[in-house]
Formats: sequence, structure tokens, C-alpha cells
Amino acid sequence: MEVSITRFRQDIFDLVSQALEGSEIWVTYKGRRFRVAPENQPVNRLARITPLEVVNPESPQLTDPSLHEEMARAWEKDWSDL
Repeated sequence: MEVSITRFRQDIFDLVSQALEGSEIWVTYKGRRFRVAPENQPVNRLARITPLEVVNPESPQLTDPSLHEEMARAWEKDWSDL
């Protein structure tokens, strides 16, 4: 959300609360933009994305024991290479 400095002054507490909840608040003053954000909040929007578990219905059954064994061997190989 982008607001003018006048609106920011009028609604400062509401806008800061929105920034704390994760909304991006931009304030425009004399042609320059300023971002209002909590100190420890990630700057990157991608850093705030919550991963979702996605299952491909075309893939082999995830309960198949041979698949689990194959995955375990691959993980062990990857970890032994470190």
C-alpha cells in the first residue's frame, strides 16, 4: 500500500499495525518513497512464503516401501558426500 505523508500522519497507528501484520506500507514524501517495516522483518517477499505440500497424483504411490528405500539410499548418499 502506498500513502501520502499526510495520510500517514493521520493514520500512523493503523498503518504501523498493518506493517506489523506483514503488509507493505510505502510513504511518499517530496517525490521519494519510504518503506515502513518492523526491524527484524525479512525485506524479501519470498522469504515470507509458507511452503505448501504438493503431491503429484501421477507419481507412484507414496506409501510404496520400495520408494521409501530408494529415497533413503539417495539421502544417505547425499549426506555421505558432505
